[in-house]
Amino acid sequence: MLFIQDMREGIHISQVFLCKQKTPGTTKNGRNYYSLKLQDKTGVLDAKVWDLTNAIEHFEANDYIVVEGDVLMYNNALQANVRRIRRAREGEYDEVNYLPASDQSVEDMYAKLMNLKDKIEHPKMKRLVESFFVDDPAFIAAFKSHSAAKSVHHNFIGGLLEHTLRVTELCYFYVKQYPILNRDLLLAAAMFHDVGKLQELSDFPDNDYTDEGQLLGHIVIGYQMVKERIDTIEGFPKKLATELLHCILAHHGEFEYGSPKRPSLIEALALNNADDTDAKLEIMIEEFEKTTSNDFLGVNKYIGTNIRKTSKSEN
Repeated sequence: MLFIQDMREGIHISQVFLCKQKTPGTTKNGRNYYSLKLQDKTGVLDAKVWDLTNAIEHFEANDYIVVEGDVLMYNNALQANVRRIRRAREGEYDEVNYLPASDQSVEDMYAKLMNLKDKIEHPKMKRLVESFFVDDPAFIAAFKSHSAAKSVHHNFIGGLLEHTLRVTELCYFYVKQYPILNRDLLLAAAMFHDVGKLQELSDFPDNDYTDEGQLLGHIVIGYQMVKERIDTIEGFPKKLATELLHCILAHHGEFEYGSPKRPSLIEALALNNADDTDAKLEIMIEEFEKTTSNDFLGVNKYIGTNIRKTSKSEN
């Protein structure tokens, strides 16, 4: 099969995709159409079905479908103009080709995260972290496979682990540069900051918001998960627990970004900056991977400005 990351303008496609999204629409002249998001493990391809003829058989979102059409360029991004669709039959596809996954080794990333965990010296904090990341097989399995978002950044298998590792690595760098920072508090907060996403988002292939995710959000869910575990550890210092939970609650930095609290501790501020740095850099990386253009791509709503790739150095 030809993967989405290798597709170029002008090619003809006739192959299986996972239909990630199906949205009916109506043109200005009253014609019905479908707007689709077609997925494989390398990315997502926008697609349009302008003519809803008998060649477009019935299908739903999250079905594996055989798509026939042509790839074109629209607004500096690839898009498929689809003419035929049918549901794929058993044996026509292998699911491993359709679920997006980190290009990093999950086991290697987890080993690196555990090395950072070993930098934590406070016995109660270390016990808390290990109760999740060492002693809880169900948590570990889910954490390794989960995404970090529905669509914004790290929305792939292993995305939550990759994002958490990067944020924790940044926080460990901060600790070495700014001795005022409480190493144990900041590293633990970094490892815990997004654990609520395990309940906020469903497993693949849906990778969509759960009822808890819609009504509570991952920040509150993560606070609850960590607070409940703290309560099982006899003698966990109350002030340290409050500081850790504050870091989780404040890690988005502002009320309008979903944080119930703004950072009041320097560790909370450091965590917010590390989280924001990795999220925004990953957003730009993922946008650049969707196009071969070196032109400006338009204003990205998450970055807040018009973005483009850096020009290559000339000798």
